[in-house]
Amino acid sequence: MPGERLLVRGQVQGVGFRPTVWRIAHDMGLTGTVKNTGTGVEIRVWGPGREGFAERLGAELPVLARIDALERREIGDPAPEDFRITASSGSDMHAAIMPDVATCPDCLAEIRDPSERRYRYPFTNCTNCGPRFSFIQGAPYDRVRTTMRSFPMCDACRCEYEDPGDRRFHAQPIACPVCGPNAWLEPLGCHTTAELGVTPGMDAVAAAGIALIDGFIIAVKGIGGVHLACDATMAEVVGPLRARKRRPGKAFALMARDLHVIADYAEISAEEASLLTSPAAPIVLLKAKGTRLPDAVAPGLAHLGFMLPYTPLHHLLLDSIDRPVVMTSGNIAGQPQCTTNHETREHLSGVADYALLHDREIANRIDDSVVRFDLGRPRLLRRARGYAPASITLPTGFDRGTQVLAMGSELKNAFCLVKDGQAVLSQHMGDLEDAATCEEAARNLNLFTELYQHSPSLIAVDLHPDYLSTKRGFALAGDRPTIEVQHHHAHVAACLAENGRPLEAAPVLGIAMDGLGLGDDGTLWGGEFLVCDYRRYRRAACLKPVALPGGAAAVREPWRCAYAHLMAEIGWRALATRFSDLELYRKLDAAPRTTLDAMIAGGINAPLASSCGRLFDA
Repeated sequence: MPGERLLVRGQVQGVGFRPTVWRIAHDMGLTGTVKNTGTGVEIRVWGPGREGFAERLGAELPVLARIDALERREIGDPAPEDFRITASSGSDMHAAIMPDVATCPDCLAEIRDPSERRYRYPFTNCTNCGPRFSFIQGAPYDRVRTTMRSFPMCDACRCEYEDPGDRRFHAQPIACPVCGPNAWLEPLGCHTTAELGVTPGMDAVAAAGIALIDGFIIAVKGIGGVHLACDATMAEVVGPLRARKRRPGKAFALMARDLHVIADYAEISAEEASLLTSPAAPIVLLKAKGTRLPDAVAPGLAHLGFMLPYTPLHHLLLDSIDRPVVMTSGNIAGQPQCTTNHETREHLSGVADYALLHDREIANRIDDSVVRFDLGRPRLLRRARGYAPASITLPTGFDRGTQVLAMGSELKNAFCLVKDGQAVLSQHMGDLEDAATCEEAARNLNLFTELYQHSPSLIAVDLHPDYLSTKRGFALAGDRPTIEVQHHHAHVAACLAENGRPLEAAPVLGIAMDGLGLGDDGTLWGGEFLVCDYRRYRRAACLKPVALPGGAAAVREPWRCAYAHLMAEIGWRALATRFSDLELYRKLDAAPRTTLDAMIAGGINAPLASSCGRLFDA
């Protein structure tokens, strides 16, 4: 009897997919093999009733698995005697790389059960949870191509890893206190461990929890980077953290041990609770209740960004803390988040008092994702941990055979690889103006290119020739064609793709309101009404273009925008006549107005901009 070969593509590696295949095949009395490959998972089955195997597999997928494509064909090879999971094979990479996954209920119960061998172990994980993208270094997804390769499994972990019936079967980050990573607490700067009120024998994570309660700032090495943590209810601690981090106004992210703690400080809908407790475990923006937290947590804002613990280390850290803690990125403002123990000691010794570190390397830096539930569905404001680099299926009509590399923008950069009709977005990188961030983006691009065996036939760049991402795109292109994309057309096209609009659909009216992007007329755009589809656009209207005296200086010094807008609307004489009692008038009167007027009149370093962001600045 002939057999059948099934090639499954999608989110099928590192999610318990092969053990599910093994279980179903045994249950149906089938023989064959299943293995990971560079193109997904390859299944070969023989036996009566195999025709219904694919349907049953689709109905019984593991919770984290997703099938994007299934190819089937008959094979004439002789049937084996049993069904086995065999070694992975590498080839052209089409398989999805999994995002990191929050701790599952089974592992959470384990670390809280004194009878379990992983009791209070901060690196507990299984096939259903734990690090994925943050620790992968190559494809296909196997332990030797992750940062766990330096932690050989003990006999007990090896037994779990090799048992298809165990939930840790082929869980690549598998570990335990005997063979896995370790955590420790060390003082930074002039502090000593003697200052902490810890008891003999207390583990490092518990000691860090005590330090938080006592009002210290802790650098916490997590799954994709280092955080800075402190008691969010203590204004006398949150304020100094702001000063040391050089972050005067932007809101801090918060973490709380459970929904009950969050509910004391913010309103939570059922949909928002579902987001908070999802495997992605993002930061969710919630409406604040009253003024229970110091204003320094989120100055002047009516919403708080909360997340729940998403690793065993975070759960153990917060288990005894019945209030929110600040959990903000471990960096000085404008710099990339620290990921190594060395960086933490070097860059954060003047910011944090102590560091909770561990010896598992972070291969890929990734920030916390930020989500807001709005107009009936989740809206991703920052796509990172828990979501990236999961692929997005392109709408109907796009060529599945074309590979494209899109380089992204200068600020809040992310790049995109298109292959097999899927868009693979990188995690949020940050602003390329920072040298370390720019270097990190280049390293990540090399990693994604290797992981996905991506060979673009064309490269898309922003229309602005001075963007670092544009310059890098042209440098990478070589002899390949390069497409320059107008910034705001790209914004609208992204919205079309997000809403699944087919390639051949009729044009829409797209309204793009943001900071700055170069327009096709050589001016700076940012308040645009575009009649467009994916391929072309027409500028139907815009906000009134106004000069930016000083160019980039006007972004850093918003009073320049205010002056330019006032001169464009009413002029200095009307301002002096009607508003001379305002503090703004006195500030502008003391400014070098003659120079600014000359710059605006002559168009010297004062480009015109229709930017909504600059209007808001004004």
